[in-house]
Amino acid sequence: MTKKLSSYINAYQQQLMQGDIEVAYVALQKYIRSLKTNLAKALSSEYQFGNISPGNLDYTYFPFFTPRMRTDKLRFGLVLNHQAMQFELWLLGQNEQVHLQYWNLLKATLWNAERTSMPRYSVLEVTVSAQPNFDDLETLTTEIINHTISNSEEILATLNEINHAK
Repeated sequence: MTKKLSSYINAYQQQLMQGDIEVAYVALQKYIRSLKTNLAKALSSEYQFGNISPGNLDYTYFPFFTPRMRTDKLRFGLVLNHQAMQFELWLLGQNEQVHLQYWNLLKATLWNAERTSMPRYSVLEVTVSAQPNFDDLETLTTEIINHTISNSEEILATLNEINHAK
């Protein structure tokens, strides 16, 4: 037997009344805005940045992309996975057709080596901070930016190799 919506709403309200969820959510959203600003400063000459999508308490992310990626209907997403509470770099396609096209090109790469099927929302996913230390945001920001830059460069290099091989 499934619960009624009102049961979920009551549980949600009780959690909000404790105050912890609201404080954490607001702090996470503020941190994501700061992270986007810092990453944009580091990559402003190469990438354009999109708006932050707050998600539904599942994923919060913002996209960024090069002009070539935009032409290829691709973008990166720097994602906070709320359930795993980790930061991830995703390669995203503009639509399901683009996802499938690039999944077929990238499914044999090291990023997808453990996967037997395409991720639900992306072509590939890379963890850039598995256990973020939110008590040291400066170090966390540096870690995320460094891992995001190095992984995005590797992914772009692989995409360039694939495009030249076509």
